[in-house]
Amino acid sequence: MNGQMMQQPLLISSLLTHAERHHGEQEIVSRRVEGDIHRTTYRELAARARRMANALAQRGVKFGDRVATLAWNGYRHMELYYGVSGSGAVLHTLNPRLHPDQVVWIADHAEDQVLFFDLTFLPLVEAIAGRVKTIKAFVAMTDRAHMPSSTKVPNLLCYEEFLTDASDRYDWPSLDENSASSLCYTSGTTGNPKGVLYSHRSTLLHTYAAALPDALNCSARDSILPVVPMFHVNAWGLPYVGCAVGAKLVYPGPFLDGKSLYELFEAEGVTMSAGVPTVWQGLLTHVESNDLSFSTMRRTVIGGSACPPAMMRAFQERHDVQVLHAWGMTEVSPLGT
Repeated sequence: MNGQMMQQPLLISSLLTHAERHHGEQEIVSRRVEGDIHRTTYRELAARARRMANALAQRGVKFGDRVATLAWNGYRHMELYYGVSGSGAVLHTLNPRLHPDQVVWIADHAEDQVLFFDLTFLPLVEAIAGRVKTIKAFVAMTDRAHMPSSTKVPNLLCYEEFLTDASDRYDWPSLDENSASSLCYTSGTTGNPKGVLYSHRSTLLHTYAAALPDALNCSARDSILPVVPMFHVNAWGLPYVGCAVGAKLVYPGPFLDGKSLYELFEAEGVTMSAGVPTVWQGLLTHVESNDLSFSTMRRTVIGGSACPPAMMRAFQERHDVQVLHAWGMTEVSPLGT
């Protein structure tokens, strides 16, 4: 006997629809590769994600096609998170820290169709553009004013122009919740990297679990700054959690030094952040050498490697910042414990 409750598939697009409807004015703040601070809202994010879905369809991207990114944490990358997966294509976040040979192997294995990239990674894209077999279009994630004057990348497209001709009217398709949504390759294995293919269902269940009080404890009252990259197992799910709970999101772009992070924490009232011990060591060094304190940040998620006890004590005893020590794997979306 089945229950009589409404049936709704667990889809990534539903997170964005929820954020637009209930938290439309909430901010998404990004320090861009261009160096400035950009501000948008969930309402604007949703409209541009719909434009992206239309723009991809106009370029021939179909259900199940892989769309790759080489990008930092920022609002344009988040637009791709939702525009690609929401439309039924598969978001493939490539790791720019890998050797070009590995990037080529992974892109070919995934059969990526389009590659979006931040200008920081132009040299890497120039090194692989003539070698990849399936990528038909390369898109620089910037506006016309910041496009490179010359490049070895053939027929390089501009992100903002890519969106210009696309409508923001788009009905997110009602997909099977078990459809593939995103793809991350893990090199923590023998031989070549292995692709981990997430579903809409697995991503939403991970989002709900991550936001719970005894996990990351996220709510609409938070200002969350993911230092962990969006190309590293989806920034531990925080771009999805932000939409689910309506939290303010603050993206640091490529500026991960202690001074830049601290200034962003203070300026944007960051209450929670997440990253690896190496980054936090730089932040603590800056704070303590300049006799500074955190005025709003109250918890940090540390993972990727073991957190030194001295770092944990520094955060908790000297700065009143709770440390949440996380462990996970690419294969578990990635939070495990």
